[in-house]
Amino acid sequence: MAPKKLVIEVMDDAMADILRQKTAFEKLRIAGRMWQSARVFLRGAICTEHPDWNADQVNREIAKRISHGVVNDTLKTLPL
Repeated sequence: MAPKKLVIEVMDDAMADILRQKTAFEKLRIAGRMWQSARVFLRGAICTEHPDWNADQVNREIAKRISHGVVNDTLKTLPL
């Protein structure tokens, strides 16, 4: 299998101008919605990969993937 080609996406100037005009609150709201979308996307993927997992296992895997594995060891001892 050939290695994946690295693609660096550059933001369009018009989009950058729009984002510069946003208030801090608007930017935070956008980030929060992106976070929620990522969780929904991951939940669907994980439930498809592991239909036998319960909600706790799915939530732990979401946290592990979003944190790039940083919280993996901590989550073993914490309830979600």
